[in-house]
Amino acid sequence: MTQEKSLIQLLEEHLSGELHDLPVFHNVAVKLQQLLSTRSFEIDDIIELIGEDQSLSGRVLKVANSSYYAGLTKIATIKDAIIRLGAQEIANMAMLASQFECYQSDDETLNRTMQSLWGHALACAVGAKWVARKSGYPGLASEAFMGGLMHDIGKLALLKVLDDIRKNNESTATYSDQLVCEIMAAMHEGVGYRLMKSWNFPDFYCDITNGHHQTDFDQSNILLVAVRLANLACKKGGRAVGPADPSLSLTNAPEAHFLGLKDIALAELEIVIEDADGITMT
Repeated sequence: MTQEKSLIQLLEEHLSGELHDLPVFHNVAVKLQQLLSTRSFEIDDIIELIGEDQSLSGRVLKVANSSYYAGLTKIATIKDAIIRLGAQEIANMAMLASQFECYQSDDETLNRTMQSLWGHALACAVGAKWVARKSGYPGLASEAFMGGLMHDIGKLALLKVLDDIRKNNESTATYSDQLVCEIMAAMHEGVGYRLMKSWNFPDFYCDITNGHHQTDFDQSNILLVAVRLANLACKKGGRAVGPADPSLSLTNAPEAHFLGLKDIALAELEIVIEDADGITMT
């Protein structure tokens, strides 16, 4: 009788090859991020890219008119959205709108974890953007949002692989919440880094996926520090995968010290994280 492979062995086998094929990104949304990283583009280039997927265009406009982004008048076209909000914000919206559909499974445990992970990613994105602005780096706010949204992409990749293993009947293991969380905690940073590299994301996003939990991190990387602080605020306030940790002290966090944020600002951040629900996705 052939001995059944462990779940970790199966995961490592699935992840040993090309990660580019994992269903965690929308091709157009990634192309937009890559286009903007070149700093050489026209508005028409963005409109043409988004126009490759009409359903994505509609979802981007829906996000643009959500309470989080909306102005006094409704945004009717992608061009209007770019002019009002900027190219990077529109690229972020495309990623946001397309990512939402990836966080779903017909397995109850995996789906519950994916939904919790999506809520965390969104809250961390909103929080990181707020932190960048509040700490005096408004020019990095859009990139901080994307960094927060993508920081745990390795967890989504692992969940997708676990889903494939289940669908293919490769293992008889039972997916408990504890088991899934342990796997994600142990493997997600390395997997996320490889995944972002395989899709040719800018290095600063790759560094965020790889360094948002490390004890020794680059304190000069403002985007990484902003995402780390938002991530801590999410954990403290219960906007993370797993139980809240109200004992966490943001005041004593080195990230808050590096950014010069004091008690009042950190209390505001907790409120921002708690209220990060104004982006309409459905």
